[in-house]
Formats: sequence, structure tokens, C-alpha cells
Amino acid sequence: MILALIYPMILGLEKIEVSSLLKTNGVFHFLTGLPTFPDPQTLRRFLVRSSTELLPSLWKVHNDLKKYFILQSSTLSSFCFDFDSTAKTLYGKQEGVVKGYNPGHPGRKSYHPLVVSESSLKDCLGGFLRPGNAYTSDGVVDLFQQARSILPTSIRLRTRADSGFYDGSFVRTLDENHVKFAIVAKTSSPLKKLFLSARYQRINDRFSTSELLYQPGKWKKPYRYVVLRRIVDPEDDGLTLFTLDRYAYSMIVTNLDITPYGVFDFYKARAGLERIIRILKNDFPFAGAPTNHFCANALYAELSLLAYNLVMWFKRLCLPGDWQSFTLESLRHKLLLMPGELVHTGNIHTLKFPRNSPNKDVFEFALKKIKTMDSLV
Repeated sequence: MILALIYPMILGLEKIEVSSLLKTNGVFHFLTGLPTFPDPQTLRRFLVRSSTELLPSLWKVHNDLKKYFILQSSTLSSFCFDFDSTAKTLYGKQEGVVKGYNPGHPGRKSYHPLVVSESSLKDCLGGFLRPGNAYTSDGVVDLFQQARSILPTSIRLRTRADSGFYDGSFVRTLDENHVKFAIVAKTSSPLKKLFLSARYQRINDRFSTSELLYQPGKWKKPYRYVVLRRIVDPEDDGLTLFTLDRYAYSMIVTNLDITPYGVFDFYKARAGLERIIRILKNDFPFAGAPTNHFCANALYAELSLLAYNLVMWFKRLCLPGDWQSFTLESLRHKLLLMPGELVHTGNIHTLKFPRNSPNKDVFEFALKKIKTMDSLV
């Protein structure tokens, strides 16, 4: 039943109703080993009835797979976690779909899931569904600890997050785990006075930087804050805290031992996670609501994260180097949805491609790679 949910996600059949097209596709049944394909109502019942028991087990299996494929495919000595949340606008009376953080559609009901990715590999190392009124940083400490447990203890780790994660308990957890971090700070009156009166070092005609130590109320210790002051530009990014006169100010709390401008350069690379979230929401059914039950939809969200990672692992381990930059849409059209014919001769089934099929060699390359991989069961 799980495969009947994941295969359509990978193929781009995002809604359960659309996946019913596979019900009468005998070639698909043969190639996947599925004797039949469940109808949409059966799939929904499975999600509702199995979610409470199955979701914790799926988390464990998925984490084990993440750990395995990271070790298989990477020689990196350090990793970078990027955290973000997103709003998924929904229409209906699904459990947990309520008004809350939804900048794209203010006032609309939504889910507000949380995601963490690894910036170099582009793997999604964790994520979960939350009600629409969840605060941005709700659950981030648990998500960090889950993602950290996937990596070898010898790995050096850095973390980036926007101002929604400017939270004392999160910063303290990162610091206590010897994780280098860069988190966009929220302004306060005392902090604003400090960096408005600070001395700035000119970087170029537009940018100047400064730094200071500051301990917010209820935080256990002071931390380093780096400030970027720049001449106001209408196209300034979301790092801007506020503007005053002709300057815009941005601030990051960090324990990185690099220059203030280097901290901002490091943070800007976090934009990769925004692309991953767009893929999860547009190319996979992440944070969708196929049922009215929150736990069932949370299971569906975890399956969509697994489907995304399976595609990433397949691309990284089984496809040629010049295919590594291909988008999921390109992979679907060029490889996963290739035209072919299943021929039955005697007791032998043969999958044949049209003559001069442009990507037949890539298909065979991937198949050979798959056959050399160790079985996980």
C-alpha cells in the first residue's frame, strides 16, 4: 500500500484521484510488482487507519535510509543544515487547517510544516506537518536533534535559519552541540540602540559592517551579532530588519569565526532550501490534505519527503554526471516516462524502447548502477 502511494508521487500524479489512472495499467503492475492498484478510497482508508501506528515506524526507517545514503554518496567532512517553514493554503475543514502564518495568502487557512535540508547534497533530512497556527520555531529543537542523529558524530556541522528561528532555546541547543550557526536576528530597542551607535567598517561604496556582543533577556549568555549596513535599494532581500535615513540594516547572531561580511555571504546560500520547498509543494504533494485527519495527512507528508529523497538518491547514485543538474520535471519526461513496449515471448518478458530512443543509454546506465548496489533487506 505504501508503494501505491509513493510511485504516483514520483511520477508526478500528485492527487490520489489521479493515481487511479494506474489501476488499469498492466505494464505498470508488472514492472513494479504490484498485482493490482488500490482505488482512491482504499488509499485514504489506509492513511486514516494506519497513521497512528505507522508514522513512528516510517520516521525510523526513513532516518535509517538517510543515514545509509549519506554515507554511500558523500565524502564531505562537514555539512550545513538549513531550516525553514512554509505555509500550504488549503480549502475545507481538514483537522489542523487553521488561520496562522501564511504570507502568500493572508487570512487563509493552511498547514505550516517545518523542513530541514542539507545544503550540499540537497537531501531533505527531516520535516513534519504542523497546524496552520504553529509558531515558526515550534518543534525546531526536536527536528535538529533528529537530523543531527543521522550524521556521524565526527562530522562538523553548520546551521542557517531566518528570523523565525531566532529563539534562545534553539541557539543554546546549537551552541551546546558545538554547531556553528548563522540566524537572522530580530530587532529590539536595546539592540537597535547598540548597532545604530556602533562603528562601521566600509566594505565598498554600498556596504559597511560592524559587530558586537549582546545577551537578549532570558538568554543564558551573550552572543556575537554581526551587522550589515547598506544604502537602501528597493530590491533588498528579506534580511533587512529596518531602514533609517538612507541605510538599511540587517543583523545575524552567530558563533562563526569569520568576518561579518563573510557571515552574510554564508547565509545567502540558504536560498537553496527555498527551491527545495518549492519542489516539495509543486512537484510532490507535501503538506497536502488527502483526508480530513491530521495524523493521516502527516503520514502522507512523510511519504512525500521519502519520495523526494528517493529521487535525489537515485539521481546522485545511478545517473551520469551530466544529469545531476536536471530538475525533477526533466527526469520525469526524459527518463521515468519514456515510451516503451513490454513484449511477452514464451515465458520471457522484454521491455523494448523505440529505435533511436534518445535516452535509452541513460536508462541502461542507471539499470546497471542499480544492479551493483547492495540490497538493504
